[in-house]
Amino acid sequence: MNEEISKTILKSNTSLVGIVCKDGVVLGADRRSTAGSIVMDKNSLKINKINDYIAAAYTGGVADLQLTHKILAAELRLKELKTKSRPSIKEAAHLLAMMTYRNIRNPTMIPNIVGTLIAGVDENGKSAIFTIEPAGGIKEVADFDANFSSGMPYILGLLERTYKKDLTVKEGVELAKEALKSSTQRDSGSGNGIDVFTITKEGIKHAVSEEIVAQYK
Repeated sequence: MNEEISKTILKSNTSLVGIVCKDGVVLGADRRSTAGSIVMDKNSLKINKINDYIAAAYTGGVADLQLTHKILAAELRLKELKTKSRPSIKEAAHLLAMMTYRNIRNPTMIPNIVGTLIAGVDENGKSAIFTIEPAGGIKEVADFDANFSSGMPYILGLLERTYKKDLTVKEGVELAKEALKSSTQRDSGSGNGIDVFTITKEGIKHAVSEEIVAQYK
């Protein structure tokens, strides 16, 4: 199983980024979906709303991440109905981490392997991002992260020198755009377009939707 995970990490052909800001959080992703070296979809939205206050960006197999997203949304809704209270971001992240850990350890010929950046805002207005590795480990993001997307080395390299503590969401959106565009210049599995979402006490907003068009000179 460890060998299977090691083959998947950094070969997911995706660029994800999560940035913590003083007034909210930012999630970003590219749009390219691949099957090996073949581009299968040039307009794949990799950031999805789970409910009105939580969104997630996934890296991994398309079928795996789609199923993971549906189950997580359903489980959180059931918890809300049973407890008559809104699950926190931390609770949602730990539930997703448990699902990821359990899925890759169930005896199967094809393990479910998904890496996730999950972000949201709690009822008290506090926003947060958690990163969940493909093996199920979980960690709250203090500043920025790219999970185990193939664009991670390029994104983290740029953010290491450009990220500043207490930046605004507006600044975070521009930084996420720069990180994703830098990644798509070097990572062959990422490209075609970018999407950036903001999550604040005002809700979830699709702040950036841009196509990256090849230019020939």
